[in-house]
Formats: sequence, structure tokens, C-alpha cells
Amino acid sequence: MSKIDNEAIKKEHKKRQENFEEDDINSVLEDEESIKAKFENKGKLQRYMDDAQLLFNLLRDYAKGNYREVPFNVIAAIGGALLYVLSPLDLIPDFIPIIGYLDDAAVIAFCLNLIEKDLISYKIWKKQRS
Repeated sequence: MSKIDNEAIKKEHKKRQENFEEDDINSVLEDEESIKAKFENKGKLQRYMDDAQLLFNLLRDYAKGNYREVPFNVIAAIGGALLYVLSPLDLIPDFIPIIGYLDDAAVIAFCLNLIEKDLISYKIWKKQRS
């Protein structure tokens, strides 16, 4: 990911996070299959498939009111990152062979790092419910 400017990734993610509203959660969930399809067999993105599922589960539990032990800015960080992956026109357009998904992977990695503690808490909560 050294080919991608980390400051540009942070700036892009922050912009999408700030523009994300509670009503946008349902849009992300409606686009779940399309977003997850971009993770499948896409090089660097493929390694985040399990994480993407966890992010969708958290969004779904938040939207249903089952899990509200997380501040909305974490939900916005997740939603913004997932919508970024869906967007074909981003820092590196997806149609560019080989490197088109590097920025998507960088945004997901940045988001996962940013919300790591909240994801751990969610995993514990989820495990206790099962």
C-alpha cells in the first residue's frame, strides 16, 4: 500500500464518514451483496472478506437496535468505508488492472484499524448471544 498516499486515504475516509447519516445504514445494507462481490477474488480486498461480513453484521445489529454499545461515528466509519468500496470512481478507479482495488483495501484497512476496539467489543457481545 506504499503506492497509495496514507494522508489521501485518511482524508477520503474522513470525508465519507462525515457525510454518512443514520438513513444511509439501510442503503449500505441494501447494497451488501454488491459490496461483498467486490471483495471476492479481488487480490488485496479478498483478505478482508471475513472482516466485511463482520462490519455488515455490526451495521445490521445497530440498525435493528440490537447493539447500540457503539458510538455513531463508528457506524459512520464502517458505512463510509463500505460505500467507498462500492464506488467505481475513487482515488484509484477500479477499472485500472491490478492496482484498481488497492485504495479500496487501504480504506478498509484504515477503517478496521480505527475501530478495532469497538469490533472486539462487538465480537464479545455477539459470542455471548450465541
